[in-house]
Amino acid sequence: MTSTTVQDQTEDLTAEQLAEIEEKYDEVSAGRPLTPSAGRFVNFVAVVFAIYHYLTAGFGLPVDYWHMGWHLTGLFILIYASFPFIRTEKSLSLRPGAFRPGNIPLPDLVLTLLGCASALYLGTAWRGIEFLGITEQTFRQGNPNNFDIFFGTVLIVLVLDIARRTLGWVLPAIICVFIAYALLGPWIPVQILQHPGVNWRQFINNMYFPAEGIFGVTLWVVSTTVFHFVLFGVIAQKTGLGQLFVDNAMILAGRYTGGPAKVSVISSAFFGTISGSSVANTVSTGALTIPNMKRLGYPAHFAGAVEAASSAGGQITPPIMGAAAFIMAEFLELPYTTIVIAAIVPASLHYVGVFSVVHFTARRLGLTGFAKEALPNLKAVWRAGWANIIPLVALLVVLFSGYTPYMAAFCGISLCVIVGAARIKQPVTWVYAALFAGFVVWKYMTSGFDLPMSALLIAGSLAALFNPQKPMRLADLHEVIGTGAKYALAVGAAAAAVGIVVGVINTTGIGFRIGFMVTTGAANMADNLHWLFSFGAYELFSQASLQLFLSLVLIAISCILMGAGIPTTALYIMLVSVAQPALAQLGVPPIASHMFVLYYGVVSEITPPVCTSAYAAAAIANSPPFKTGVTAFTLGLGKIVAPMAFVYAPVLLIVSSTGFDIWDFLFAAITCVTGVVFLSAAVSGFLLANAGRIERVLLAIAGVILISPNLTANLVALAIATPAIIMQITGRRSEKLAAA
Repeated sequence: MTSTTVQDQTEDLTAEQLAEIEEKYDEVSAGRPLTPSAGRFVNFVAVVFAIYHYLTAGFGLPVDYWHMGWHLTGLFILIYASFPFIRTEKSLSLRPGAFRPGNIPLPDLVLTLLGCASALYLGTAWRGIEFLGITEQTFRQGNPNNFDIFFGTVLIVLVLDIARRTLGWVLPAIICVFIAYALLGPWIPVQILQHPGVNWRQFINNMYFPAEGIFGVTLWVVSTTVFHFVLFGVIAQKTGLGQLFVDNAMILAGRYTGGPAKVSVISSAFFGTISGSSVANTVSTGALTIPNMKRLGYPAHFAGAVEAASSAGGQITPPIMGAAAFIMAEFLELPYTTIVIAAIVPASLHYVGVFSVVHFTARRLGLTGFAKEALPNLKAVWRAGWANIIPLVALLVVLFSGYTPYMAAFCGISLCVIVGAARIKQPVTWVYAALFAGFVVWKYMTSGFDLPMSALLIAGSLAALFNPQKPMRLADLHEVIGTGAKYALAVGAAAAAVGIVVGVINTTGIGFRIGFMVTTGAANMADNLHWLFSFGAYELFSQASLQLFLSLVLIAISCILMGAGIPTTALYIMLVSVAQPALAQLGVPPIASHMFVLYYGVVSEITPPVCTSAYAAAAIANSPPFKTGVTAFTLGLGKIVAPMAFVYAPVLLIVSSTGFDIWDFLFAAITCVTGVVFLSAAVSGFLLANAGRIERVLLAIAGVILISPNLTANLVALAIATPAIIMQITGRRSEKLAAA
């Protein structure tokens, strides 16, 4: 098919069509229409919600039960106003009336009031309420009163409901299984899973009071850190940083073989540094890259799959990763910067895999890149967009200087606002820069910032005034901030709901029980298979190595299967509670096991049948959704086996407790990259020339074995790959002779 024919069949989508696609596939965007007055009120609440978090990040957090209570209150108001009980065509239509003020049904308004009351009751009754006979919370710990039971029950039910409304039925259903397990412990038919059980009063005590349960670590991390980074990502994108990324990706890769597809990979990697949403990443960068890929000659389903597979890496791409990364830092009791450093190589392997498949496929199809005159001009791009990089640089400097993540986000958001709305030629807008500069001076005077940091931030705010791009109006800024708050609704609902799972795991010890079952089952399987890899006194793989490998496979399969309909954050929290005890018994460092589960949680984003990123890309590409999802999964085969690498070689995580040695690191990195490239060649059917079935099988086997950074295994892998490489060299010569 010629590029002219493709171009005739392809029409660029309008901004409105792209917004509709994002709304359809992004759980954050889909909601009921409201009347103008109700819409303004909800947007006002969203802006207040965002400003509250922004101010507490800069000026100090209230006590945890009040802070999380206010966060839950905002979630209840915004979710019950925006998301219907069940999504149907009728429920998503505008039908205001006496029993639907503003198009919000009265039952949802009642649930909003109950939710807000149950969220704020804990703080209100913390010191006791004498006229109601409620004593201080310290005296009620372990023995909740009837008010605690009522509001705790309401909160559990409504938290499950808002999770269901924003994310679907799968997550609440799994949480209900955990609740049943906690309550019915003595009657569990499997002996190893039996436990004494808890009654409802004990259950409310564990799930409602702070420290664990709903008011536990997951909601705390989301309300203190994740919300701010989501807000930063949305504002940074709207002010122009996203377009700067796409333009630079075009300049870097647009003219080479398969240029538009490589632009998709690079721009998604850039965009992933500020966005933890795969769907938002897909729509933002795919609006340009997918039509360009189709014009070049890529099949529509492949073009959509490339964008989906690339965009799925946003949650593992430093420095701003998805919500799970912040929760990981809290679980491991490590600085977030340590998680960021550990994620560098895994994220790189992800993009190396997708990039390799794209390159080999382009070579196989004979696709070229853009003409030089069709590419953006480097000087023009940076002359117009240089200011957009200031907030990201400032955020990274503050973050890696040892300040809290939410202080880094506060500075980043402040500078985003200045970059977006303040201009040197409009003196009235200087107030944005003046307020932030005043904050920095105040922090310096109170020893919050040192002199170099203060000077850098003030210089950044002054430089931002000279942004040559068109400024945002106050109304535009108001809308962007409200949108940013709404993007944090689903992750907030998931964090509150999955806190119940954490509470059940801590109460019953089910994580260690299932972990024991996984390792025992893997050990039995390893015993049965060990003879296949033993040759007299010599063994290719030891029983312990096989047990570890099979344990990893079982956990990976669990991640992929459970990932069908569960957001990455919730999936990570549930499965790491099982994976950590299981892998710890096998000697895997904690950060490696946590990163392993997070990685496979991200893989589930492009795993059919539920792969929203691929479906959103298919809508842009006008391709069959399921076929696009299957292709995206195939594109990700390289990164599916990559997590095995940093379990076998924790040195790849750089900051692992096993230590860091540069030569071990280089050896492991080179073998892993080679393995991913071989797998990519097997998937695409091309390495140096078109590959036949035998060559693809040999390359695939060698690629899988190379993931294990073991010298003996690597030599075996190279021996297996050598015939395929020889055939590829021969095939390439034959193709050159035929062309000549």
